Amino acid sequence: MKTFFNTLVVMLCISISACSQTSTEISKNPTTKTASTKEDWKKVLTPEQYAVTCEGSTERAFTGKYWNNHEEGMYKCVRCGYELFSSETKYDSGSGWPSFYDVVPGSHVEKSTDNEIGYPRTEVKCPKCGAHLGHVFNDGPNPTGMRYCINSASLNFEKK
Repeated sequence: MKTFFNTLVVMLCISISACSQTSTEISKNPTTKTASTKEDWKKVLTPEQYAVTCEGSTERAFTGKYWNNHEEGMYKCVRCGYELFSSETKYDSGSGWPSFYDVVPGSHVEKSTDNEIGYPRTEVKCPKCGAHLGHVFNDGPNPTGMRYCINSASLNFEKK
């Protein structure tokens, strides 16, 4: 029980820390939202975007606006506009969330272990602002064998 409580406290601290970080506005992306405090994020993000990117929540499968998007373009962090995934690496995993087998070339995501549901998963976050994006699994297609399972609420999409 003590281990569970300690893990819960650490997760809460990480979530609060991530939402207290300042993101840099990117002038090329007019949809980029910027904030410097937890209260500011609540003002610029929708409740679902806030729950996902700041609290590590997960949207329900098959409900996000990009899980079935087949247009060509770039997927960017909803908080800071950092380019994360290209439609060229998006595929239908059947999971109900946007899935990608790789990040944008020259880009990266931060990875950490998440034990929130009772077994370890690899959480992925935006390397620029710390927003929770989703998780990555090693059951994806070639050439990487990875499945980046990402919440639509953590993304903006820019058509090619």
